Amino acid sequence: QVQLVESGGGLVQAGDSLRLSCAASGLTFRSYAMGWFRQAPGKEREFVARISGSGGSTYYTDSVKGRFTISRDNDKNTVYLQMNSLKPEDTAVYYCGARLGITHDYKYWGRGTQVTVSS
Repeated sequence: QVQLVESGGGLVQAGDSLRLSCAASGLTFRSYAMGWFRQAPGKEREFVARISGSGGSTYYTDSVKGRFTISRDNDKNTVYLQMNSLKPEDTAVYYCGARLGITHDYKYWGRGTQVTVSS
């Protein structure tokens, strides 16, 4: 049974930092590309960042470039999202997802962790 469990969310002030973690189990972690998505109240889920199985390739949505960093530790079956210089518009539930490759849909999802940034 595949499980993705996010953690690390919380309530912070604008300009602060948070590091989200997503711990995976039940899958061959290094075989899966991982992504972070977010969903703000009343909005659709949007892509934030992704990382290849090896960790050698990353990609970000424009609004977080230079502020967020995605990384992974394949020995710990965990993917991270380091979020710096947080803004109120970053407030959302953050989800991690797993897929076998860039041509595949995200197959597995976590339940999310809430990030709230106050101004």
